[in-house]
Amino acid sequence: MSTATYYVAQPFELTKAGHLVAGTPQQAQTASAAIRRAENLARKGGAVAFSRTGDLSTGDFEDAVVLKTFGQIPDDFG
Repeated sequence: MSTATYYVAQPFELTKAGHLVAGTPQQAQTASAAIRRAENLARKGGAVAFSRTGDLSTGDFEDAVVLKTFGQIPDDFG
């Protein structure tokens, strides 16, 4: 079993109609780097820094763990 943890900053942009739209997720090397990147990405609406751990050989991953949120994000990331 080969496990790995991925750290991601997921931005959300606020459209002119007032809807949040997911931007391109950006992978980071560490939890703190994902948090910093999410904070920078949040300037256009909001962002979430999260991690996921799983088994690389099977592709089975645990649910995402939210590290920190910034700005406006969808309710299901709270």
